[in-house]
Parts: sequence; structure tokens; C-alpha cells
Amino acid sequence: MKKVTAGREELGEFAPKFAQLNDDVLFGEVWAREEQLSARDRSIVTVTALMASGILDCSLKFHIQNAKNHGVSKEEMAELLTHAAFYAGWPKAWAALRLAKEVYEESE
Repeated sequence: MKKVTAGREELGEFAPKFAQLNDDVLFGEVWAREEQLSARDRSIVTVTALMASGILDCSLKFHIQNAKNHGVSKEEMAELLTHAAFYAGWPKAWAALRLAKEVYEESE
């Protein structure tokens, strides 16, 4: 997996410890545990959790792109967000599906 430096780039000067934990622990250690759960599956869980929590901004868009990069097809993304809509809320799914549509259309 490519080393993530977004924490340091975006928040390194303002919140250096948070940036270090984001880059080294969350993305460096947790996401690297592919023997326990593949990056593809982690992406699906992350997108679902963010949508369910109402995180419908650039964080979700990043993780939708990450899921796409890990092999989640457009059809799978639409299905997982549709399924989650019944558990997490229709408006959240609507917003997430609009972000997903943007991500998947960018490469067409």
C-alpha cells in the first residue's frame, strides 16, 4: 500500500500528533493488516461507516475513490450504499450515492 501523508500535509503544523497517528497508525498499521481483512473489504467497511455516521464530505469521497482503487466496481458501490440506506438513512445514502457517481464518472 502507498504511504499516506495526507495528515502531515494537511494538519502537520497545526496538529502534529494527530497527523502522525493518521498517517502512521491508521493508514500505516491498521490498513496494512491485509492478512486479517483485505484493503478492498476495509474500503467497503469504511465507506459504509462514514455514510452511516453522516460524514458526507471529502473524507467520504476519498474513501469511495480508495474503494474504487481497491477493486470495488461501480455496481458494487451502488448496491452497498443502497443496502446501507435502509439501516443508516435515505438522505445519507442519497448524498453518498451522488459522491460515488462523481468518483466513478471521473474515469469514464
